Amino acid sequence: MNARIVLVIASCLLSLATGLVLSRGKGTSDGSGGSRSASGKPVIGLSMDTLKEERWIADRDLFIAQAQALGAQVEVRSANSDDTRQLRDVESLITAGVDALVIIPHNGAAMARAVEMAHAEGIPVLSYDRLITDAEPDLYITFDNIKVGEFQAKFLADKIPAGGKLRVLRIYGAKTDNNAKLFKQGQDNILQPLIDAGKVEVVFEDWAEDWKPENAKKITNAAITKAGQNIDAILASNDGTAGGAIQALIEEGLSGKVIVTGQDADLAACQRIVAGTQTMTVYKPLTQLAKRAADLAVKLAKRQPLIAKAETDNGKTQVPSVLLDIVSVTKENIRETIVKDGFRKEADVFGK
Repeated sequence: MNARIVLVIASCLLSLATGLVLSRGKGTSDGSGGSRSASGKPVIGLSMDTLKEERWIADRDLFIAQAQALGAQVEVRSANSDDTRQLRDVESLITAGVDALVIIPHNGAAMARAVEMAHAEGIPVLSYDRLITDAEPDLYITFDNIKVGEFQAKFLADKIPAGGKLRVLRIYGAKTDNNAKLFKQGQDNILQPLIDAGKVEVVFEDWAEDWKPENAKKITNAAITKAGQNIDAILASNDGTAGGAIQALIEEGLSGKVIVTGQDADLAACQRIVAGTQTMTVYKPLTQLAKRAADLAVKLAKRQPLIAKAETDNGKTQVPSVLLDIVSVTKENIRETIVKDGFRKEADVFGK
């Protein structure tokens, strides 16, 4: 497509493909192709993988606040990282008569069925932050996840001692999360040439199931058992896994002596960066993500046209995509980024 610009004319396409979306559940037709709640407001279904991580609670609250400011209602379901439960959640939201569906998938492949179910009822689907694969979601919004991995790996590359090498433990995310694979891809883009040149040695690597910190801790324990204290850096793919790794380092008396990466700018991670136990995080302005996603979801619910300037291959189709920028954060620039943006309060980060 010219200039990779995808014009998503939801109202026209959905009307031609499915006809008018009539009353579903508690919704009633408003004559524009979508149902409405009894109050006449568009209803958005938000199906979340989990609310057990600080990051996702923030996403939910920001998304709801923006959607409500735009005159929409939001119905939220959280699946507790259970694919079967998330499919049931989607069925529940469809039955409730939502006008648009926003899905944060636990397993991108498993949620292909959710897209099929929603489309069968004429409901557009927005894949939020994590890509739904092997299906045709109407839109995908995320950060440039390959770039996230590149930022993490570039940070480590800059720490390679002159004439020496960096010994690295790599902790990937959940295999079920397509983003984890994209983070790894970005990391590989930077690290593989350095590995081939003998400047980086991967002493241990593994995937942290469900992104759980305790699984990252186990991986770090295994790495220390194998390599001893010969670990210079831990390439942790997010702040949760970084936290698990750091707990293992604390137990071995290595805390603050090993470079540790992360992402998400969790409050605990920001505090660790200030304390010196974590070295960097990738700040993905979640306020921008959640608010922009809410804006797009409301447009989908109202069958209004919207524009996406990128596409993402999900194994079945090129999904129209909105990709947001990211920032590498260390102790040196944490005030100018995370605090200045209002994402974290200085008192909370610095304990003042």
